Amino acid sequence: MSRARAGAEPVCRRRNNDSGLPSHPAAKHKERMSGDRSCPLTVVIACHNEAGAIADVVRRCRAVCEPAAQLLVVDDGSADDTARIAEQAGAEVVRLSPNGGKGRALRAGFAASRGAWVATLDGDGQDLPEELPLLRAAAGPGIGLVIGSRFRGRLEPGAIRPINLAGNLGLTLLFDALYGRAISDSQAGFRLLDGDLARSLALRSSEYEIETEVLARVLRLGWRAVEVPVTRRPRASGVTDFRTIANGMRILGTMVRCRMDRVASCGLPAQPLDR
Repeated sequence: MSRARAGAEPVCRRRNNDSGLPSHPAAKHKERMSGDRSCPLTVVIACHNEAGAIADVVRRCRAVCEPAAQLLVVDDGSADDTARIAEQAGAEVVRLSPNGGKGRALRAGFAASRGAWVATLDGDGQDLPEELPLLRAAAGPGIGLVIGSRFRGRLEPGAIRPINLAGNLGLTLLFDALYGRAISDSQAGFRLLDGDLARSLALRSSEYEIETEVLARVLRLGWRAVEVPVTRRPRASGVTDFRTIANGMRILGTMVRCRMDRVASCGLPAQPLDR
């Protein structure tokens, strides 16, 4: 993904109750958990110029998901054939233009999702779709977020540049200190979120700080976040848009901002007794 431009915020759609007033988000969440499961999972794949890898990623996701699962590729203003190839491989495609950054793409994906759970992974082939069942198996009562941790799992040679590895570990240590947690991989993009929670989060990120903002808001709202070990491979093709210093500073700023935000402004509060 590359540099951000302004984009629309995702909208959390709420059904009306019998009184004619909007339902409280916790009531909507309880309603979904006990009712409609026609779409058990949405897989959101945010892409920018990933024509060389996206078809393989989509097909492998389909192979490990139920037929009713929604495979959603968000094409963030690609200059290549990413969108067309993703559609031919069987994905539903959301097209954004111009390119606005990974954060904007994931927000659009959350807004378009239908699943009871929402998974995110990269479209460059670095994440293994075959490990999606590991994340789903870790989901349970009170858990809002399952993180696929590269640092508890296996980093294949060439999967991450040494400077980015050091930056990731340093930012995670700062995150843990600020939020009083013991997360091993705060920047991981391979994740599983409660669907209603994902659609309710008040997100503002437009670039790579999106992972930090999601994790921070989930924790501030009282949901649990757990980690499972996963494998991280080198890119199958293409080049990253990540800018080490510029994006690192955006991540740090987001970490601090979210710690200072009011909890009520974050999204759907946890209701562990109803789950």
